[in-house]
Amino acid sequence: MSTPIKMLSFDQIYDLCNELGQPRYRVDQLISWLFVKQANNYDEMSNLPKAFRATLAEGYPLVPARLIDRQVSSDGTRKYCFELADGARVEAVGIPSMQTNASGEPKSLTVCFSTQAGCSMQCLFCATGSEGFSRNLSSGEMVDQVAFIQEDFGLRVSHVVSMGQGEPFLNYDATLQALDFLNSKKGFGIGARHITISTCGVISGIERLGNDPHQYTLAVSLHSAEQVVRDMLMPRCSAQPLPELKTALCAYQAASGRRVSLEYLMIDGVNDTETALEALIAFTRDLMCHVNLIPLNAVDHSRLKPSAQNVIEHWQKTLSSAGIETTVRNSRGGDIDGACGQLKNKLARSN
Repeated sequence: MSTPIKMLSFDQIYDLCNELGQPRYRVDQLISWLFVKQANNYDEMSNLPKAFRATLAEGYPLVPARLIDRQVSSDGTRKYCFELADGARVEAVGIPSMQTNASGEPKSLTVCFSTQAGCSMQCLFCATGSEGFSRNLSSGEMVDQVAFIQEDFGLRVSHVVSMGQGEPFLNYDATLQALDFLNSKKGFGIGARHITISTCGVISGIERLGNDPHQYTLAVSLHSAEQVVRDMLMPRCSAQPLPELKTALCAYQAASGRRVSLEYLMIDGVNDTETALEALIAFTRDLMCHVNLIPLNAVDHSRLKPSAQNVIEHWQKTLSSAGIETTVRNSRGGDIDGACGQLKNKLARSN
């Protein structure tokens, strides 16, 4: 039975080529064709030996991701739905900067990509969680999302965030391989400080990242510093208690020297009380961090509502006065369900 090559991890592709007796530089050429040049078939790979291409075509067919849907927001954000080789579907988002250069082009382009098809975390505020979990993506399937969006915009991708569908630290190895390739000169050359890996707070993943030699930004979806409230909003995170999460974050900072970004959805009457604010200030004590307040984005299955603007402004002012660097995220793509927490394959749901 053949296996589509883009469902293999980069490590598996290296192992495969080694088994086929190919030198390392041939592997680099193959990966460049697959994920940078986005070849549609093996015949395009003119610098690879014909016999090598024939062997790959027979056992490892090249099945490019198929674009199922593309939506464009009024703010320029674009959301994409891709069907992968086995029929799994994922979404990704391209977010151009609102600032333009002298040529009128966006100064930067951020891609938010998915690391899993579906998600097992079941967060109440997230559309993806209502789908359930299908499977992990390969490193190549993650890179493909970035490559496609770069080509569609005709702009170099300057920033990437693993904030699409899925929990990156439950697919740690493939996610880090994808980020390393996006960062490498052989890949996309995206600066490490422009790469963000996001997590709901999977402690084992935070510990691993602290011991890896990366300078990527770590973003933690906190959403409440009160254990009962966080467990209600993020039921699968109840196995990651807040005291243990903070210990892991402090250890990560000690090992990496990097600041942590704490993501905090503002939800009316749930996690925006004065008690919740005091709990967040206490949680950030002795932690080098940046708090990102995010007005809740509407999702179909949820009755949760965003906090009032004056409440969000009060939180930002109070946190800043406490010496905590705080910003309010200007969510993009909400009119196409492309904002934080809104990614869900509605096409699959309607079929």
